[in-house]
Formats: sequence, structure tokens, C-alpha cells
Amino acid sequence: MADRQSKWNVSEMPDLTGRTAVVTGANSGIGLVAAGALAGAGAHVVFAVRDEERGREAAGTVRGSTEVRRLDLADLASVRDFAAGWEGPLDLLVNNAGVMMPPRGRTKDGFETQFGTNHLGHFALTNLLLPHVTDRVVTVASGAHRWPGAAIHFDDLNFDRRYNPQRAYAQSKLANLLFTLELQRRLAEAGSPVRAVAAHPGWAATNLQSHAGNPVTRAFMQLGNRLFAQDDRAGALPTLYAAVADVPGASYVGPDGFAELRGAPTLVGRSAAASDPAAARRLWTVSEELTGVGFPVGVAGA
Repeated sequence: MADRQSKWNVSEMPDLTGRTAVVTGANSGIGLVAAGALAGAGAHVVFAVRDEERGREAAGTVRGSTEVRRLDLADLASVRDFAAGWEGPLDLLVNNAGVMMPPRGRTKDGFETQFGTNHLGHFALTNLLLPHVTDRVVTVASGAHRWPGAAIHFDDLNFDRRYNPQRAYAQSKLANLLFTLELQRRLAEAGSPVRAVAAHPGWAATNLQSHAGNPVTRAFMQLGNRLFAQDDRAGALPTLYAAVADVPGASYVGPDGFAELRGAPTLVGRSAAASDPAAARRLWTVSEELTGVGFPVGVAGA
């Protein structure tokens, strides 16, 4: 099994004809590659993007059935509008969009940009769409959840006292994993066959790294892109594997190479902090309070 996983590639995608997928942030990077692969396998793929013009340009490069809908994860009103406009079944939700180490900022609702976008926006979107989801939710996390000092700062989630872009990013990615853990627990408790799975791309050379506010950090990331990174096509493979392979709920997929920086997709481990069910429940409760969105009474298949 492990050997087969280590050799998995996009040619092993199953036929997805008749299935529908939403990919957030599908206009570039691994989101675009994942959306293209899903559409190429027969799925109807919705590009959920903040900039519809860029989304249409990106969708135009993909073969298969696609459409573009506006979604700004940094604005909960936009998230609610997107979900309210959804009709019919949704087989796959890929929570891919994110920001990485930008200068200090706030979402429209006043949350620290990375926590608000990477976690809270996807938290609200997932729970609002969950009554439609029939197969699985894939959330893109990061090896950054293991960075030194990575934690959920429950006493200062928005880094009001002192903003540190690296720690804020690590917090948001740790939150993605704890969200997946608690979402799967709730789905299982509800008797739903829907699975919550997480994935990370390793070190993939995309435009995500160009958003770092610190010029030294940007230079380091650019150097790392040249020396260590795999391209966005390889970086998208863990997401695609998590989306279509028969993996357990709450599992985590990443590259099989050294330090999980690059390689073919396989099941990987996570930090102790990302495996803490008490922290996952606490984060869920706080996220409900902050977004005003909770786990739905009815979920597909339950």
C-alpha cells in the first residue's frame, strides 16, 4: 500500500463524470492545477475566487466543465452569499485558498488576515455548504504547523499585542488541521459518510510566497523556491490524492520525500499539537462564536 501511494500520480485519477467540486483560490498555483485535474477527470469544477476576471482567465486555460463564482474568504458576508447561492449536491469541497505571511492586516470582519482567511473563512464556508456535501472536504494545511512556537493563541488569536507574520501563519495552518480533526469527529458522530481530510503540498513554488511583507523573508522564500521546491503540478498531487483516494477521515496527505518538502503523495503524520482533540473542540467553539456559523443540524447521508 505504501509503495503504491508513493508512486501515485494524476494519471490514476478516477472518472469523475457527473460529480461537482468547489475549489477555493482556483485562479493560480496548486488550486488551478487541482481544479484543472478534477475537470480533466470529468468533474464540473467551480472556481471560487475573489477576482472573477482572473478566475475566468484561469478557467479558460482548463479543459472540461468549469464555472466561476465570487468568494472572498476575508469577508464573511461574501462567504454567506456564496453558500446561499448554492443549489444541489456538492461532491467535493477543496479549501485551498490562503495567504502567507503578509504585513499586519485585518479581514473585513476585523480578524487577523491569516487566521481570518485561512481558517475562519473556510470554517464558515464548510459548515454553510455541508448540508450539500456528499463525499468529502479537503483542507490544505502546511508543514508550517510544525514550526517552533506554533500554537493556537487562544488569548490573542488576532495577534493584537504583537504581530508576528510567521507565528500567525503557523497558527492558521495548525487551525486547519484541528478543524479537520473536529469536523471528522462531528461527521462520524452524526452518522455521515462524508470525510474530512487534510493535505499539504510540501514546498511548492507558487505565488503564495510572494506575499510575505518582510523583504528578507521574501528573498529567502524565492531562494528556497529555486533550490528546494517542486513545481505547482507536483505540489497539487497531495490535494488531489486526498480528494479522490480511499483514505480515512481525518487523515493527512503530504509528499513522501525528505522532510516532506517534495515527492509523491502519501499519508503523513502531524504534530502533537495538531492531534489534540481538546484543542480542536475549543477552537471549534471559538470559531463558531467568531463567525456566527456552526455545524449544521442536517448533513448529507446522515
